[in-house]
Amino acid sequence: MPKFSVIIPLYNKEKDIKSTLESLFSQTFSDFEVIIVNDGSTDKSQLMVEQIEDSRINLYNKQNQGVGPTRNFGVAKAKAEHIVFLDADDYWYPIHLENLNSIVEKFPKAKWFASAYNKRHNKNLTTSMISPILKKGDNWIGLIDNYFQYSLADALAWTSAVGMKRSFFNNLNGFDTSITHGAGEDTDLWIRAALQAPLAFSTKISATHNLDGSNRVSHTNTLKRTYFDIDKYETEAQTNPYLKQYLDLNRFSLAIQYKLAGDLATFQEYRGKLDVKNLTSKQRTLLKQPKTILKTLVKSKVLFEKLGFRLTSYK
Repeated sequence: MPKFSVIIPLYNKEKDIKSTLESLFSQTFSDFEVIIVNDGSTDKSQLMVEQIEDSRINLYNKQNQGVGPTRNFGVAKAKAEHIVFLDADDYWYPIHLENLNSIVEKFPKAKWFASAYNKRHNKNLTTSMISPILKKGDNWIGLIDNYFQYSLADALAWTSAVGMKRSFFNNLNGFDTSITHGAGEDTDLWIRAALQAPLAFSTKISATHNLDGSNRVSHTNTLKRTYFDIDKYETEAQTNPYLKQYLDLNRFSLAIQYKLAGDLATFQEYRGKLDVKNLTSKQRTLLKQPKTILKTLVKSKVLFEKLGFRLTSYK
């Protein structure tokens, strides 16, 4: 039985999947199987996979259902005790699985685990994740009891750098399939996981989140997406101030997105449920801006990133 099952959902990623798989098969740790689930691609994604000959590849095809059901399908086919995820436009450094294995070896009872990661904004700008956990140094591995405390800018868990015991994933009932078009099905699962068990984490950066990939589901029109239900965690938040702040930051993000989309009623709904004390002065100012100003700021952010500078309201 392999040590890891690598779950890769695939939908119209013919431009990216080859480099993603190259990064996978360049791993220094080789005891893994690959579960690729072609979610009804209409381009040459499947052909790109079939051109790679490796006995560890298991390719499945199904009708298009979206990323949550597709990942759940992949986990159902997995054989390993530990499952890890890799999206078809992200990539791992050669030491990534070795890094995750080090976490598992140090904390064999950990139910879920993750590594630090970079964010590739475009060809000119790659930055490390933003979290106070990185102050612990480049080679720290430990258990994090309050996940939310360290996830108020960039989340500690990001899909292509996280893994779980398969039994834990199943006990959590996997990704919520009612959430569509990548509208927080991962965030929702990480919240549920963090409320159940500490996260075993390595500060060694060994993966890259490619924000510049093709056909990104996160680019779907806001009004066509079904977002995760933030309110269902409000009870736990009453006794966990970091969770409350984390939820309010998600409300802030969604409020801004809905104002940009022209849905002021939903903007007001999210705005009304958050405690502005949990926001920075920059974030409070952004909430007050009209749609036209926000659009200008978004364009400026993109321009600065092309010039090699990351702008964020979370720092």
